Amino acid sequence: MWYLIIGVFCASLSAGFTLELERDVHPDTGLSVIELIEKYGYPIEQHQNVQTEDGYLLDVHRIPHGKNNANETNKPVVFLMHGVLSSSADWVNLGPERSIAFLLADAGYDIWMGNARGNTWSRKHVDYDPDWQKMSFWSFSWNEIGTYDLPAMIDYILEVTGQEKLFYIGHSQGTTSFFVMASERPEYNDKIILSVQLGPAAFMDNAYNPYLKLLALYEPYLEWWSFYLGMYEFSPSSELNGLIGEIMCRETALWVEMCANVIFLISGYDSDQLERDMLTVFMTNAPAGAATRQSLHYAQLITSGKFRKYDFGMVQNLVQYGSIFPPDYDLSQITSPVALFYAKNDWLVSPIDVGELIPLLPNLVYQHLIPYDKFSHLDFVWAKDVKTLLYDDVLKLMESYL
Repeated sequence: MWYLIIGVFCASLSAGFTLELERDVHPDTGLSVIELIEKYGYPIEQHQNVQTEDGYLLDVHRIPHGKNNANETNKPVVFLMHGVLSSSADWVNLGPERSIAFLLADAGYDIWMGNARGNTWSRKHVDYDPDWQKMSFWSFSWNEIGTYDLPAMIDYILEVTGQEKLFYIGHSQGTTSFFVMASERPEYNDKIILSVQLGPAAFMDNAYNPYLKLLALYEPYLEWWSFYLGMYEFSPSSELNGLIGEIMCRETALWVEMCANVIFLISGYDSDQLERDMLTVFMTNAPAGAATRQSLHYAQLITSGKFRKYDFGMVQNLVQYGSIFPPDYDLSQITSPVALFYAKNDWLVSPIDVGELIPLLPNLVYQHLIPYDKFSHLDFVWAKDVKTLLYDDVLKLMESYL
């Protein structure tokens, strides 16, 4: 949702202004995830149309090795899963010295980056067209991403690599969907060496994000209105969004601080860690698209104070679940090793809510509060010093499981 807000906000500011586009933007602006990886000299494979049980076709991107370990065999596999309205680009945006996908590839891992249904790379289905059959295509939340998308991609990755298990790293919705999969499809716990959850979003009743809190306030009405008006999706990234970002949010633009402040209102204020010249890079591949229900499902978590399935309303809940209330996810089913990394200044995932999650995970092996008080929700993938503040610890922890 935050990507869309930035785009709309910047677009509204541009009304009535005539601006010249100066070519003072970051050189990675305009590059897709595949082009970014190729630019920095890493191998890239695009695995297209991984099919889920309910017919969605997903693209997965692979960096099979780093620059200096191409001849190594039997590499441990890592599966990276992005947050809401994001894509595999999140894992390479910061370049080879700081992006976790590149760091892991150079450390000897086989890197696979997933793309959830409905985003730029996975806007496909065997029967439904996302533009012409919107109601059928977009009737999902992150519940289906955890129930169907993650299992399909994990099975495909393990089949291609010949491995029996893999490491899982998720950010934001990538953590939520993992908790769904590991509780609803508990057999997949046996396929996980270790899951690393960055900004673990399960309980959210203490989220400070003003946009999400507003969404939660009107969520019962928004579900009806969004479908009545045909607003089934948040639009994916486009050339127009990228141009808006390039004009309005480039480092020397008049409005760059306003663009930054919109981000801070969503994820938490951390002006020191957000590099202004990187904003145009981040916006190149964002928003990557998502179903409206993904955001509404998070809003329901704020309202209910529970980590539970999508609330369709009393009548439809009776049809779907046999109860007027949606059932809670059974976190006791998550038997695979879990590591949690969280932050004090995260406006979406409060440390209080993480504290509620911790005792419910039966195999929690590691918990780590980032030792930087301003660290925010987007700093997990965007921070200037994310390598030293976070990724070095993640790599060290993973190494202990080899």
